[in-house]
Amino acid sequence: MALTDAANDVDNALTRDGFRGHSFENAFGGALSFLRRTYSKDLTGVDLAVTGIPFDQAVTHRPGTRLGPRAIREVSTLQACDPPYGWDIDPMLDFNIADYGDLAFDYADIPAFPKAVTNHISGILDAGAGSLCLGGDHYITFPILRAYVKKFGPLSLLQFDAHSDTWPDDDMTRVDHGTMFYKAVKEGLIVPERSVQVGIRTVCEDYMGVNVIDAREVHESGTAAVVKKIKSIIGDHQTYLTFDIDCLDPAFAPGTGTPVSGGLSSAQALHILRDLKGLNMVGGDVVEVSPPFDVGNATAVAGAHVATELMCLYCYNKRERA
Repeated sequence: MALTDAANDVDNALTRDGFRGHSFENAFGGALSFLRRTYSKDLTGVDLAVTGIPFDQAVTHRPGTRLGPRAIREVSTLQACDPPYGWDIDPMLDFNIADYGDLAFDYADIPAFPKAVTNHISGILDAGAGSLCLGGDHYITFPILRAYVKKFGPLSLLQFDAHSDTWPDDDMTRVDHGTMFYKAVKEGLIVPERSVQVGIRTVCEDYMGVNVIDAREVHESGTAAVVKKIKSIIGDHQTYLTFDIDCLDPAFAPGTGTPVSGGLSSAQALHILRDLKGLNMVGGDVVEVSPPFDVGNATAVAGAHVATELMCLYCYNKRERA
């Protein structure tokens, strides 16, 4: 970025003509959006809609993930002026990517929240775009999956996490960030034998048939072996990718409600995501960023980079299957 760019370029989230282009405005100023993408509620011609779901109901230890979308957008301004590193595509130039803003919901009407999420995502999918969601606690993935399955049928789930979130809970109306994938299997939203959880390092008696690559296996076998194993399990099946930021060790992401030591480094996670190029990914999310517990914003920085990788995975898949 040159000084002349910063001197004239500002508020691209509001002023850009169309959806494409890098942004060369000062990172500390300007209207915030994810990667300075154009804000739009009109998704005509949009390939991917980035949307925030600022919700936390009751995380295990520390609340605050409702502030995650805002924090991810803020730090993503550091990435908006360059093509994503390590990719042979540049979604900011080659695809129409919009920031669709945040889900509107009544914070005091929790029972109505799941349907609000499903309807929100269904609106994006009906417009012909894919969704990249910024959370929010991890429960949001469950109603998102309901919307996706309406369009695509049962999906593979690729989950990066410290926890399996398959603890038993047969009350489908409970809004719980630790039981939603138990429910997703029970509802037939995901195909367990074609699904993978990466980075797990907490005990659960039943993983509901989902394949597990725990954190120790990642550390000992290396990222290339992990990528090969994931691809062998999922194959070409349509996949939803969810990344709980507590997959990372607290040294790299302290700002989460459920920190667990022994996790992946940010480098390991990004290498795995980048090498999954070709994954038949139809949508994804980044969840559990809790800014109040990380004054240095390292967690939001990691979340923004993960979201950028998901954007690239989605766009690469869209290009290759066009």
